[in-house]
Amino acid sequence: MSTGVAFPATSTAPTTRQVWTRTRGIVLALVLVLAGAVAIAVIRSDTRHGDLDPRSADQYGSRAVAELLADRGVDTRVVTTLAEARTAASPDTTLLVAVPDLLTPHQQSLLQRSTARSGGRTVLVAAGSASVERLAPGVTADPANSVRSTLDPHCTLAAARRAGSADTGGIRYTTTHLDANTCYPSQRLATLLRIPAASGNGDTVVLGAPDILLNDRLDKQGNASLALQLLGSRPHLVWYLPSLSDATATGAGDQKSLFDLLPSGWLWGTLQLFIAAALAAFWRARRLGPLVPEKLPVAIRASETVEGRARLYRKASARDRAAAALRSTARTRLAPLVGVPVSQAHAPEALLPALSAHLHGDGQALQSVLFGPPPGDDAALINLTDQLDALEREVRRP
Repeated sequence: MSTGVAFPATSTAPTTRQVWTRTRGIVLALVLVLAGAVAIAVIRSDTRHGDLDPRSADQYGSRAVAELLADRGVDTRVVTTLAEARTAASPDTTLLVAVPDLLTPHQQSLLQRSTARSGGRTVLVAAGSASVERLAPGVTADPANSVRSTLDPHCTLAAARRAGSADTGGIRYTTTHLDANTCYPSQRLATLLRIPAASGNGDTVVLGAPDILLNDRLDKQGNASLALQLLGSRPHLVWYLPSLSDATATGAGDQKSLFDLLPSGWLWGTLQLFIAAALAAFWRARRLGPLVPEKLPVAIRASETVEGRARLYRKASARDRAAAALRSTARTRLAPLVGVPVSQAHAPEALLPALSAHLHGDGQALQSVLFGPPPGDDAALINLTDQLDALEREVRRP
């Protein structure tokens, strides 16, 4: 009943097979998650590494249109910071913003102030509602995109009429500018807008889809003609590819917390999961009430019960409790043998004189064995166990 008592080697430690049986579900889940992560990484690491990049020759790049413009005397320069884009804005320059939605509201406002008075052309490619209202005031993006990709011009803009049908189908726009050219409509909403500047010869072109600039779509429909006319009206083309490393992207007014960056759907989904977990816990929880004795479904051997309690004592180093249990049990068994009622078995003044008279022994030794202090170590506990066994055998001897 302590670390010094020897018991049969019946270890309760789980075997390797049991450990595997219990954990194989978790291991399988981790393997599936890892495999999914690898698959997503492989899918996302395809050839789309140069989207709308005039230096990229892959299918989603725009090197072909840059080469065609170069043959017509238009030089193309790539910039990745807002400062470079704002500096480049001038009357003889076309500024193309490849992914306007990557810009923060602070960046969008700064860029719009620079382009509004530049006198040049600004081309916004697939600007969504997050950016178009700041970069092109008076223009609103419709929530529903165009169903068709290839559309007809149906407008008076010379570049669109010369190009004919083109793959502009994507985001659809409405505008409050009465003098704007609304081209390539889809269900009466334009997918290409040209908005003249309030003063000077500058203008802003809002393009609903990037398809006319992509290498693998440039030779389709009138895409090449439309792209060259929109981007070749000035001798210089500045191709702005917004970068997350741009210092202006972390302006003091645009810093967001983690919860601001999470989509609202994730927050609602998490709340629903917490509610579901609380309801499940309430449903499965036991009702509080008085303890009710219940018959065990199987009979447990007394030796197993003793061994289990001994292991608990050993784990807790509770030699005092182990010794008290041994002495109490011994006194309870010895009292009837020497004519002492069980109710007085734990009273030294009743039990010890009767035992001394029966054994004709030393009462002081009996006092130490049956009512002495707790043993100081495991060896003393084993010695106490032997003494109690010997005492009981002596009393039972005829």
